[in-house]
Amino acid sequence: MDLGSIGVWTFAFEGQPVSRLREAAAELDELGYGAIWFGEAFGREALSQASLLLHTTNRIVVATGIARASLRDPLAMAAAQLTLTEAFPERFLLGLGGHRSPKQQSVPGMNGLVAPDPQPLETMRDYLDAMDKAPLQGFDVRPRRVLAALGPQMLKLAAEKTEGAHPYFVPVEHTAKAREVLGPEPLLAVEQAVVLGDDRDVARAHVGGYLAARHQTNNLRRLGFTDADFADGGSDRLVDAITVVGDVDAIAQRVRQHLDAGANHVCIQVLTADSPRLPRAEWRELAGLIRRPAA
Repeated sequence: MDLGSIGVWTFAFEGQPVSRLREAAAELDELGYGAIWFGEAFGREALSQASLLLHTTNRIVVATGIARASLRDPLAMAAAQLTLTEAFPERFLLGLGGHRSPKQQSVPGMNGLVAPDPQPLETMRDYLDAMDKAPLQGFDVRPRRVLAALGPQMLKLAAEKTEGAHPYFVPVEHTAKAREVLGPEPLLAVEQAVVLGDDRDVARAHVGGYLAARHQTNNLRRLGFTDADFADGGSDRLVDAITVVGDVDAIAQRVRQHLDAGANHVCIQVLTADSPRLPRAEWRELAGLIRRPAA
């Protein structure tokens, strides 16, 4: 599977009509990006949306970032993954995360999403084992999957049971530590949030939105960030570590830093003040990065 070194990560497909989604995906394919990554929250079901994107494009890899294990039985997840892999060889990458537990209760108003799992490592290992043991027949394909992984134990699980890891909301320092834990062979596909221009308020709003997530702040604490960095929407140090605000050259520098630190692939998430808008103009402007990091 050839992801290339640069991909696109987006939530902007959610809320868009299918016609616009198809047009944008086809353009990303033509621009030469290696992969389209998209989240799953309050929009389309992830595997169905992956199918839409795969049918619309010819070359680009389509990756879920992530499909939530908390919403699917392991058998259903495995069957959907195999179906898409068979239909589109080496073009579908299942990014998997969102831990589940039989003892958990649904969070009110969250469309069936469950509260944080007190034993996420064991739960995810059991889930992956159940996928591997699913009694499915008629598939002669090799499915590819990566794990949403931040801490060292989940990164080790990603190296053991999947193609590698897809860290989200991480600075370059985490990329270096993740490569150390994973070893030289597994895939390390890192999300990087960017703002083209000088609007730091957009970057700060993005960072502040994740500071209520304990798994994110726990990961940042391991990297030396403190409560002071999490106050008031995030310190300047934290905002600058998680996002890039600037021109194409500044973004290229950060991408290069991730690749030098051990990432195989960096998926760029464009942030805008108008978050529902598809950032197609920004994707066009950033397409020049596809050739620059390798040089």
